[in-house]
Amino acid sequence: MSYLLCIETSTAVCSVALSVKEEVCFERVSFDGPSHAALLGVFVEEALEWLRREASALVAVAVSSGPGSYTGLRIGVSLAKGLCLGYGIPLVSVPTLELLASAVIRRAPAPGALYCPMLDARRMEVYAAVFDSACQPVRPVAADIVTPATYASLLASHTVCFFGDGAAKCKDVITSPRALFVDDVHPLARDMAPLAAKLFRAGKFEDTAYFEPFYLKEFMPTTARNKI
Repeated sequence: MSYLLCIETSTAVCSVALSVKEEVCFERVSFDGPSHAALLGVFVEEALEWLRREASALVAVAVSSGPGSYTGLRIGVSLAKGLCLGYGIPLVSVPTLELLASAVIRRAPAPGALYCPMLDARRMEVYAAVFDSACQPVRPVAADIVTPATYASLLASHTVCFFGDGAAKCKDVITSPRALFVDDVHPLARDMAPLAAKLFRAGKFEDTAYFEPFYLKEFMPTTARNKI
């Protein structure tokens, strides 16, 4: 059989999965913090060893494309591109916020509701988008500074589900009775499988040599306090 390798490193969680026909058959995940540089290569090697034991082929690599952590995205995309070039297979990219939304919609569908995945961008800023219950975009990805008015127009007429690692800090600000918060939702490689398989079947591949993650904002290096 032919397998897709999925890589997700857009947040502090590091995960890898193998899937065939949208079914996940191998997974490694760590919630222990941003240790992608140390763990990702190990997880991928374990996945490839599993494939060797199964005498199966890898047909593509799917990677979460952002937005998210600048460093995490760079690590994930760099390894994904290296694998694609080395094996001569295509690269598929899955937008991180769509990945989050599709996972929540599959687990808890609510017809008529809107879904707003949020990734923490520090302070009261989040990377967010809005999807309908069919996972179609209603509002594109943006860097939102969260205030009581930020999503007021959506909440005036819809139930809106907020989730992702940026949602927790918004609970005290977004107080509409139509706002629902779903806890402990992380972008994970296993949830990439259905989206990646669909893109693969449609032949929607990236230019491996030139593909870059979607950072949304430019990387802003900081100086450690002990260096000031």
